[in-house]
Amino acid sequence: MKAKETITMPKTEYVIEPGKQELISTVVLDAPRELVFRAYTDPKLFAQWWGPRRYENKIEKFDSRPGGEWHVIQKGADGSEFGFRGVNHDVVAPERICATFEYLGVPGHVALQTATFEALGNKTKLTAHLVFQSVMDRDGMVASGMRDGADESMERLAELLERMKAGK
Repeated sequence: MKAKETITMPKTEYVIEPGKQELISTVVLDAPRELVFRAYTDPKLFAQWWGPRRYENKIEKFDSRPGGEWHVIQKGADGSEFGFRGVNHDVVAPERICATFEYLGVPGHVALQTATFEALGNKTKLTAHLVFQSVMDRDGMVASGMRDGADESMERLAELLERMKAGK
């Protein structure tokens, strides 16, 4: 795929300090923050980039307003399903989204994520700050392969943003 050769894949930096309940990830994406924010808040776009490539996202609910709920099911080719849900507490376009995040495979373990979108010229610095209920919850999320899934999501998001910039 020729277009893929010109895409610079983003490098996500993680801060995961021992004994803390938080996780911070930072990535710079080669797109204006309005586009990045739209990819986060439009369910049709979100479904195209969130999570590993091996899963198809089925959007059950996706209300990007404050108080709005979201519910996404990832389906594997083998029939496996993984559900995620949350509630948006604060949505300030195109600056910030604060929402809960819960993996339904381990219900009751809810994290609070604040994603900030900082304009850097025609690029966007995306910072996700997650606070977990306990260090054990945070460590469990990290041990589950969260970094690989998050890295793959950012690669897919970069590819989608290139298509959006090209008007495709």
